[in-house]
Amino acid sequence: MLSTVHSAKKATNITLSADVLSEAKALKINISQACDQYLRELVRAERERRWQHDHADFVTAYNQTVDAEGLPLDQWRTF
Repeated sequence: MLSTVHSAKKATNITLSADVLSEAKALKINISQACDQYLRELVRAERERRWQHDHADFVTAYNQTVDAEGLPLDQWRTF
């Protein structure tokens, strides 16, 4: 699981478009932080996409069961 709380950092080399890098530096954007935040979001989105793909059959079957039988314990709901 990814966390934004004091993760260990590791130096790496990346290649960026020169014009974007220059503009970001001119705007005083923290390149490392921006790349880390964006990559973290990409990883989160990809994990979610894969979970949905891996569990699609179960979700479909569960939804069909709920459609046919209603929600489990529905008779005891007070809302």
